[in-house]
Amino acid sequence: MSLKYAVLGALLEGEASGYDLAKIFDVSVSNFWAATPQQLYRELERLAADGLIEARVVPQERRPNKRMFTLSATGRADLAAFTAKEPRPTAARDELMVKVQALDVGDVDAVRGHIEERIGWAQGKLARYERVRQHLLGELSEEEFLRDSDRIGPYLTLMRGMFFEEENLRWGRRALEILDRRTAARRGQLP
Repeated sequence: MSLKYAVLGALLEGEASGYDLAKIFDVSVSNFWAATPQQLYRELERLAADGLIEARVVPQERRPNKRMFTLSATGRADLAAFTAKEPRPTAARDELMVKVQALDVGDVDAVRGHIEERIGWAQGKLARYERVRQHLLGELSEEEFLRDSDRIGPYLTLMRGMFFEEENLRWGRRALEILDRRTAARRGQLP
């Protein structure tokens, strides 16, 4: 998948500036697709040139004019066609896993610290995702939201991000437990 479809999908929320899209990516899209603001701005230019989005200029006093982007009919059709295509399987590329794979010949304490850091990141992301979840639900129960909301795609991707981070926590805690037991056993503190 390319950034193209992540941007088109984000514009389903409505008109947005490049800055707004960067915030949308940071809050709701980052759990499945990462992009820097510079990448977003370049992609917006390509999408506008290809007629998949429309741009309008909003004059501002004391600041540069702002460009606002919306999904065009062509962009909506392209995005709809994309949803029907068979997705490619994902492949994990995680530098921490390379370090864990090699920890038997490396610095176990450093790797342990990296795992602790990953746990911290996962906890932080889960807290942020829960705030987004509460914002999406508003006063509705999850069941009411999923039944009555106009759009459930953002909620489903948020759930996936939450499950991913919950699994990161589960794995990290178990990995630390294993490392602690192994270290204690090697020091003769456990049978």
